[in-house]
Amino acid sequence: MQVTFLGTGGAVPTTRRNTSGLLLRRDGERFLFDCGEGTQRQMMRFSTGFTVSHVFLTHLHGDHVLGLPGLCQTLDFNDRKEPLAIHAPPGTRRTVENLVGVTGARPGYPVRVSDAQPGEVVLQGSEYEVRAFATDHRTQSVGYVLIEDDRKGRFDRERAEELGVPEGPKFSRLHEGETVELDDGTVVEPEQVVGPPRPGRRVVYTGDTRPTGATVEAATDADLLVHEATFAEDRAERAGQTGHSTARQAADLANRAGAKRLALTHISSRYAGDASELDREAHEVADCEAFVAEDGEAIDVPYPE
Repeated sequence: MQVTFLGTGGAVPTTRRNTSGLLLRRDGERFLFDCGEGTQRQMMRFSTGFTVSHVFLTHLHGDHVLGLPGLCQTLDFNDRKEPLAIHAPPGTRRTVENLVGVTGARPGYPVRVSDAQPGEVVLQGSEYEVRAFATDHRTQSVGYVLIEDDRKGRFDRERAEELGVPEGPKFSRLHEGETVELDDGTVVEPEQVVGPPRPGRRVVYTGDTRPTGATVEAATDADLLVHEATFAEDRAERAGQTGHSTARQAADLANRAGAKRLALTHISSRYAGDASELDREAHEVADCEAFVAEDGEAIDVPYPE
């Protein structure tokens, strides 16, 4: 699994930071979270490819959606045939449909827009799901969490051989959770040779929001929490008034959730030349690895130990 930060800036883009966009790659699938103005160019610039199957919109402020019409048009120019699914906050489906067709022309491929209800699974994939959760911004908004299924426990080959299990199909059957019988009548149970299930990965993307309990719940033990940090702590009052968070607040939330890594994004243009203040404030609080994300930065999300 890999995450590429396409846009890490706030409402006003800068020469260093584009408006919001994040691409997540998992086992050949590509998911786009938010699509600010210029996102398609960022996708070309950072070589992510355009084979996106799902777009997850956190809310409909311009810096999160104005790149959608252009991206959909480019996909059409590239003779896309596969459907595109767009997930958006409750009550915004019609607006998103109008945005996709803002030029009066509809894409030549199917586009399905659906409401992402907080607390519900919006995408059920193979061995993973994406859920929406409630956020607290100045408009209808949601965040998203990708949760992988637990993986099989580790197979103890040495123990299996000690028990007399011959190498071959019986190894596989035990690892799949089946009981096997040996030639001498001995029965071997899976729990004798297979360890406990191992957790999959969890990645959380908040979009714009004040700190919320729902985010803490969604980000519990997250391998990566991508949380907005629009302002430094000296503008905490401004952050609260506008439905945003400070870097310190994001770090405190990551601690409460037990997140393993925190990426700060949606950086205000007032920090265009230097976001070190945000980085410093997060590091003063965070118990986990924390960093201010940069446009074009790509990070791997490994499985938990």
